[in-house]
Amino acid sequence: MAAGGSPVKTALNFIKKSGAKIVDFKFIDMPGMWQHTSVPAETVGAGEFADGIGFDGSSIRGFQEIQESDMVLLPDPTTARVDTFCSVPTVSFVCDVFDPREQTLYSRDPRGVAKRAAAHLKKSGVADVSYFGPELEFFILDHLSFDVLPYMSGYQIDSEEGHWNSGSADAPNMAYSLRPKEGYYPVAPSDKHMDIRSEMVLALGEWGVPVEMHHHEVATAGQTEIDIRYNDLVTQADNVMTYKYVTRNVARKYGKTVTFMPKPLFGDNGSGMHVHQSLWKGKTNLFYDQKGYAELSKLAMYYIGGLLTHVDALLAFSAPTTNSYKRLVPHYEAPVNIAFSKGNRSAAIRIPIFFKGPRFSKAKRIEFRPPDCTANPYLAFSAMLMAGLDGIKRKIDPVKAGFGPLDTNIYELPAREAKKIKSVPGSLDESLAALEKDHAFLLDGGVFNKDLVDTWIEYKRTKEIQEVKVRPHPYEFYLYHDL
Repeated sequence: MAAGGSPVKTALNFIKKSGAKIVDFKFIDMPGMWQHTSVPAETVGAGEFADGIGFDGSSIRGFQEIQESDMVLLPDPTTARVDTFCSVPTVSFVCDVFDPREQTLYSRDPRGVAKRAAAHLKKSGVADVSYFGPELEFFILDHLSFDVLPYMSGYQIDSEEGHWNSGSADAPNMAYSLRPKEGYYPVAPSDKHMDIRSEMVLALGEWGVPVEMHHHEVATAGQTEIDIRYNDLVTQADNVMTYKYVTRNVARKYGKTVTFMPKPLFGDNGSGMHVHQSLWKGKTNLFYDQKGYAELSKLAMYYIGGLLTHVDALLAFSAPTTNSYKRLVPHYEAPVNIAFSKGNRSAAIRIPIFFKGPRFSKAKRIEFRPPDCTANPYLAFSAMLMAGLDGIKRKIDPVKAGFGPLDTNIYELPAREAKKIKSVPGSLDESLAALEKDHAFLLDGGVFNKDLVDTWIEYKRTKEIQEVKVRPHPYEFYLYHDL
């Protein structure tokens, strides 16, 4: 558990120079939420980085049973950030989880999985690093409430942008609401969240997360996208968690709330997390070949073959909620078609073609579109990489496998042609069943293990799917109350 001297010294100096009174230690549970514990800054020394901080693993979702609950947090000294949302000066660190019984990094720690995936890639000799660029979409709402009671169940959301408020007479109404599916790129006053998004961007910069652009997304009611710059697997998964933390806390300052649920609003586009990916060796982008389809190399095509071959199982990690499959339905720009194509958002994998030629070789990448932001980024990115590597290892040609390319609007194909294209699973149940049958690729190099896969499946089935199944749905009353 020894820590390197230089990064630790740098971290301790950072704490001192920042004037921090509190040091906060963040780590992720299995479903994908940050947890944390805090200590006075004057108590933090090299020992906290070398030996760690103890915690109760039985109280964390997906971790330990009560009889084996003692776990240890190991702060990553390179992740020091000033927590800009704390009134008391605070420095934050992201932690790995250590298992004192096994005397090794905890096998169920999602960040540990991501570290093993990155190391496995390098050891494979295929590439030195994998880069990930997720496009996170979310809703900024003025109100979100819900009740789940034996005698009452329901939810309510509201937004000053919501098209349903166009006829409101409760106050002077300027009528600048957004119609469904018409929210992409409007200016103010229709877009009411420019300043909030800009403040989110600036806050992300303070946290060390570089942003490329921000804009309103397609749906009404405040759907938003802020794009962060690509980075390596582990760093980018850290960045995704920072992104969620920052956007939620900035929204709270404005008296608003943020939800990353894929489909909070019926009848309009859902929110996704399209994940751009590429493999590099040194300064060379291994996905680029000027002579290939859409300037993709054979290696990139094999990577696509791996993603699409394992897509059903991948969705158990990358679209991991029952709500995910309310987004993955046709006609809402949802990537339900298991195919690849250039510049085509109706396929599960899109190859961006904004710019062409050797001058733009560093930008060549593929975009995997089915994931959404309820994914645990450490597990989802790792699973995608492992699927891509399996495709490279087995030389899975996506053309020969029947995945395309389909350079057409797949949604508008004649029924006879459309039937030939396989769709992504229609429910979390189906994705978990696929993961049960198809997970050997995840175990390669010890990146995932059977215990983690089994724990994930059991948790999702018992804590989520079953709990949703046994409760009456409001629409059932609409259909059946008078039968």
